[in-house]
Amino acid sequence: MATTSLSARAVREAPRPEVDALKALDDSALVARFLDGDRRGFSELVERYQTRLLNFVYRTTGDRERAEDLVQETFIRVYRHLHRFDQTKKFSTWIYTIASNLAKNELRNRSRNPLVLFQAIRKTWEADQRPLEWEDNTYRPDDLFRKRHLRHLVESAVEELPEHHRAVFVLREMEGKTYEEIAEITGCNLGTVKSRLNRARNNFAQIIAPLLG
Repeated sequence: MATTSLSARAVREAPRPEVDALKALDDSALVARFLDGDRRGFSELVERYQTRLLNFVYRTTGDRERAEDLVQETFIRVYRHLHRFDQTKKFSTWIYTIASNLAKNELRNRSRNPLVLFQAIRKTWEADQRPLEWEDNTYRPDDLFRKRHLRHLVESAVEELPEHHRAVFVLREMEGKTYEEIAEITGCNLGTVKSRLNRARNNFAQIIAPLLG
């Protein structure tokens, strides 16, 4: 991604104390730095969010390659429209909202094209490229295998959730977002978020229980 590579290069070229100083800033300060003409502010925002957004979008869409494209598009939109961002709001909520909307559009477009959806599913079956985060090399091989297997089961169960349930489930249970943040990201009121999350949890439990047995 051009934006990401430029951002990474800008950070690498900066003296180490300046890089450390950037990393110590909160999101609002980085936004302000970028709007004041310091592109390294945007570089640090990319570093801070690209992996988290990729995991979120991938879990939502189930397609790693498309998730990478959608995250790239997310950062492009952020770069173009950051001057419109309301700095009284949380940057994390804003960028997750953009990524969430792109993921929703992707799923909506797939539903109109069964062939695309089938190809995406086949790619997931055949590629065996699911992200296996939270691995620890100190695990014994059998422990690591069980952890990977459980990870696969969880992701498979999440993919079976209805789209509107899956979004709130991923944001809450996998991304750790608050109910208020989820409401803002999804454009739903708190009552709807809590209701969908409760149903998503029950549905998830019913899906995964036979797999764990």
